[in-house]
Formats: sequence, C-alpha cells, structure tokens
Amino acid sequence: MARDNSPIVKQSRREGYALAPKAHKVMAKKSGIPGEHGDMRVRGGSLYLTQLREKQKVRRTYGLLEKQFAKLMKEAQKSEGLTGEKLLEFLERRADNVVFRAGFATTRRQARQLVSHGHFLLNGRRIDVPSIRLNPGDVLEVRPNSQKSEYFKNLPNVMGAAAATPLSWLKADGKKMKIEVTGLPKREEAEAGINEQLIVEYYSR
Repeated sequence: MARDNSPIVKQSRREGYALAPKAHKVMAKKSGIPGEHGDMRVRGGSLYLTQLREKQKVRRTYGLLEKQFAKLMKEAQKSEGLTGEKLLEFLERRADNVVFRAGFATTRRQARQLVSHGHFLLNGRRIDVPSIRLNPGDVLEVRPNSQKSEYFKNLPNVMGAAAATPLSWLKADGKKMKIEVTGLPKREEAEAGINEQLIVEYYSR
C-alpha cells in the first residue's frame, strides 16, 4: 500500500502549518522552510504558489498521495453542492480520519496504521483499507482479538491524550471500543485553517 513516510515535522515546516501535534513544539523553535537555504526561499509570490501550498497542506494533513487527492477532487467536482466543501467532507469520512477524530489515535498516521493492520470491523466485517468512506449508520469497532492488545487496553488513556473535540456526526464509546457515524460532517467541523476555495481554483486551471 503506497504511503508518504517523509518526516511529518519536516512537512509541517515546509507548509508553515502543524500537520501533527508534535510539530507545534518543533516549529516554535525552528521557523522557516527546512533545508540549508530554506530561509532564502520566498513564501509569498504568485497566486498559483498560494493555491499549490494550500493543496499540499490539506493533502498532507489528511495523509493522501497526489494521485489519491486528485481522484478525490474529481469526485467532489462531479458531486452536488460546493466542490470545496464536498472535498473536505470526503476527507473527513475516511476510515482513518474517523478513528483519529473519535480519539482512538493521537495522530492520523497512527490511525491509518491501526486501520491498515486490520484492528477494526466495519459493520461486522474486518477492514484494512484506511481510505474506505464511512456513511451515516455505519459502526466501526475494535476487533475482539485486538481488544486484548496493550494498545487497546490502554484506550482510555489514548483518548485522553488525543483530546478529541466532540463532533455532531460521530459517537465514540471508549469502553465498548465502538464508533458510530450518526450523520455527515459539517464544514466547520473539518480541520481548522483550511481555505478550500484555493484548492478548487488550483484544480480549475
């Protein structure tokens, strides 16, 4: 399964945006683009560059490769409603993001690993594809065998460390190790600091 394993802190510094909690601490000490001549590179510039950086920021935030992101964008363009909002909705409904949003993982990378290692059942069936899109009424739960692992025995502490914000479309139960999708994500519940219109404009060139 293809994935981007480049250092998340380095990616965060490149985008000027903390893509994971641990990036906040590093970026407070090290500002600017990574690399020997990072400080000499211009952050501003053309509208195209601004659109590109926004696209890269969102793609890396949710952990998608370029082809995956472009494919999702095409689907959003064909869907009813505002393209940018549909894109964010699709990203939020990914299985790995749902696990992260529910507080079952402290980062999206960790959530992706949990899903890809087959620790979850979706409506009673084992899944190992992080990109599966969940729908209202779906139930994601930890497999019985996985519940015996040290990680999931420690799930209450994980959820406390994750400090997940309650969402209108998700219901998480740490004791039962179950996540219920009760609706669709609202625009304001997506990742903060995103200007999706810039991404729409980037792909409309």
